[in-house]
Amino acid sequence: MQPHQKVQWNLGYWLLALLALTWAQSVWQTARTVEAVPYSAFEQALADGRVAEVIIGETTITGTLKTSEPDGKTTIVANRVEGDLVERLSRHGVPYRRVVESTLLRDLLSWIVPGLVFVGVWFFLIRRVLDRQGAGGFMSIGKSHAKVYVEKDTGVRFADVAGVDEAKAELQEIVTFLKDPQGSGRLGARLPRGVLLVGPPGTGKTLLAKAVAGEAGVPFFSISGSEFVEMFVGVGAARVRDLFEQARTRAPAIIFIDELDALGRARGAVSPIGGHDEREQTLNQLLAELDGFDSSSGLVLLAATNRPEVLDPALLRAGRFDRQVLVDRPDKAGRVQILKVHTRKIRLSPQVDMEQVAQLTTGFSGADLANLCNEAALAATRRGAPDIALEDFTTAVERIVAGLEKKNRVLNPREREVVAFHEMGHALVAMALPGSDTVHKVSIIPRGIGALGYTIQRPTEDRFLMSKAELEHKITVLLGGRAAEMLVFGQLSTGAADDLVKATNIAHDMATRYGMVDTLGYVAHEPQRPAFLDVPGLVQNGWQPGPETLQRIDEAVRSTVMQAFEQATHLLQERREVLERCARALLEQETLDADALRALTSPPGARQPAPEVQAS
Repeated sequence: MQPHQKVQWNLGYWLLALLALTWAQSVWQTARTVEAVPYSAFEQALADGRVAEVIIGETTITGTLKTSEPDGKTTIVANRVEGDLVERLSRHGVPYRRVVESTLLRDLLSWIVPGLVFVGVWFFLIRRVLDRQGAGGFMSIGKSHAKVYVEKDTGVRFADVAGVDEAKAELQEIVTFLKDPQGSGRLGARLPRGVLLVGPPGTGKTLLAKAVAGEAGVPFFSISGSEFVEMFVGVGAARVRDLFEQARTRAPAIIFIDELDALGRARGAVSPIGGHDEREQTLNQLLAELDGFDSSSGLVLLAATNRPEVLDPALLRAGRFDRQVLVDRPDKAGRVQILKVHTRKIRLSPQVDMEQVAQLTTGFSGADLANLCNEAALAATRRGAPDIALEDFTTAVERIVAGLEKKNRVLNPREREVVAFHEMGHALVAMALPGSDTVHKVSIIPRGIGALGYTIQRPTEDRFLMSKAELEHKITVLLGGRAAEMLVFGQLSTGAADDLVKATNIAHDMATRYGMVDTLGYVAHEPQRPAFLDVPGLVQNGWQPGPETLQRIDEAVRSTVMQAFEQATHLLQERREVLERCARALLEQETLDADALRALTSPPGARQPAPEVQAS
């Protein structure tokens, strides 16, 4: 189809060029042979007998000369002047004829040409706007904008995806079905129609989908869920139909819809004003397409979302999305594999152990680890190193977790002293409580938006459960900074604002979600939050407590926080001398790492343990 269109466009260009050439030749020929003269000169030529023929028009008189002029002119033209012209022509024996000029074409062109120019400019501007928005023109408004990749274009295989072995094993069956449908279905099994990849942002859902297409060697149609929803009613449904039609012509193929929640959000019971909802129409068309296509044709629908709780139940039933594959944040072994993948293209020091880097990155997703490797490479480049060392990864972790250093933010001596005691209060309480996350570094260099200092604690292992005592210890560590300020200076500051918010949230969750307060019983007093987002505003329907229960919850939260504050104050009072020594050292050096903290907090004369890498 496209080669024929190209030939037609080429013929059109040649035709336009030929017409332009003919017109230019006519203009040039007229300019070379026709001379415009005054009416008096025309009468003189007539009197001299040099005119062979006259053509009388509405406004002009054209005379053909018997012999050409020295400059090659053979015709003279003059404006017509009323008078006894006919008598003079007859007296001199010059034949003449009258021509009635038609002005229809001229009048039409005077109206049509400006209109065509206006419409052409308007279409040109509108087309540029549509191209910038990816619409592609008026005739393609209902067309799908899915990007089509062939096998070599995806450039992704399962070897390029690490840290999600369970998800890869689930998707491997899809690849086997697409490669060998007869052998895989010999016992009557059918290819799953839809596979939903569920997980937090940055865990590699889109990468997995591309890897499936790359391994199977089939066309890969990739589109975002938001591209289906437009301001015109019916456009989204038309694009869904067009997408599946394109995929059927290229089957076996894979359709991948990213951010499915933009398209498949649960439908409400009340229709919006106007009676139609573009999103609902698009979703209904998608449901119909999922029911309509035959799995034996080799067409698979992959979709990804990090908000499965908002999807329509009709979309998740068996027969549409037959499988839901969890793509979660990687554990320590998975992080090691991901780091090895992302460090292939950077110059790494032989002394760097990925196990140590994985300890520093508990809770990081695949995208976070990719950003970590890039930040470590930039840190090594800034210091002019020949390769990337472990200290560069540590610097990158601090930059990601705590933010960018604000060295130009100068604190006065009093503020620096308050910040030093505040941060050392956090560190000493954390080092005194058993089971607390290891203190990696303490600094009074401002970072991020509003942090005047920071204490970095990173767990040394992956944790999935926490006990009541561990949560209480976390609250105590958060309040250690305020306890140090109160103990040393006898007054409070605004530096503990963020600590108070975090401590209050933990205490509130202990009372309302985890049932860890005896006076409230083993009852969940708060609706369950979404599994992946954990946003307080997005909750599921549940039991709502009464006014008396709410009062007891407030009392329990206040009691938990105040008990933790008293415990932090008691721990710092017992270590008052260590607190003073560490705070003074922090004021001098501005930053203390784990080894320096162990040296400052160990009793004099005690043998120092061998240095070890602590997780941040």
